[in-house]
Amino acid sequence: MNGFLCVLKPPGMTSSDVVVRVRRKLPRGMKVGHAGTLDPEASGVLPLMVGKASRLFDYLVEKEKTYVAQFKPGYATDTQDAHGKIVAGSGERVTRAQLEAVLPQFIGEIAQIPPMYSALKRDGQKLCDLARQGQMIDVEPRPTMVYDIRVLHEHQDGSFILEIRCGRGTYIRTLCHDIGCALGCMAHMGLLLRTQTGMFKLDDAHTIEEVDAEENLEHLLIAMDRPLGHLPRLDVKPEAERFVRNGNVLKKRELIGEAPDDTPIRLYLNGQFCGLGRLHHGALKFDAMLLE
Repeated sequence: MNGFLCVLKPPGMTSSDVVVRVRRKLPRGMKVGHAGTLDPEASGVLPLMVGKASRLFDYLVEKEKTYVAQFKPGYATDTQDAHGKIVAGSGERVTRAQLEAVLPQFIGEIAQIPPMYSALKRDGQKLCDLARQGQMIDVEPRPTMVYDIRVLHEHQDGSFILEIRCGRGTYIRTLCHDIGCALGCMAHMGLLLRTQTGMFKLDDAHTIEEVDAEENLEHLLIAMDRPLGHLPRLDVKPEAERFVRNGNVLKKRELIGEAPDDTPIRLYLNGQFCGLGRLHHGALKFDAMLLE
């Protein structure tokens, strides 16, 4: 049982909680881990790696993520979301036109100061733990990429629903806070839903209830090579099967196709995905051999 399981994480569960829940459904000793976390109060797409898929984490493309977030102008909170204490603001509202006028300055490469209530570490301690102890420290700005921000809806309570496409490491609650500062009204993030991370989309995601009800999770798994479609492919000639199973170095004459040197390559034997390797000076060495 090897592959990726795309889970629709509900709010109130940590990413680790989801891993534990899924592990209970798997054979004893089966590896499972998450490929990128979600904040406990956020919901949405959470990819899990099951079995040998855990060897492929470093090859996944996570450059682009899509979120739907509630932008709530009027008040800033210490956590930058709806679960924190109000620290500034007077309840001022803004119009959709005012909001859309400032959004372009947050598109492209921007600098963000990560929030104190985050899992980032300083001297071995999480910033959120330091914040709960009443310690506030200076955090250096970090570059991140925001590809697009669209206003999807305006609510009667004065909040807005935004769709945000961004790069990894972007804090959506910080983005909402910073947009509020630019508007001069202060703001924080309400609800947050991740609809896509890499190739994993909301349509692929299974609820916790669906996972609990499934007797055999293998039916829900995404094939190990599907999230690796961005990598070049080579096929191994059938007569080299024993070399593949032993994880031996393969010569170029034992391969079908062309691929660049020093780049991860998907390898197939008799049509079956058998691992990842790299070519160097005409020889291919396995990074990960996945055959049983």
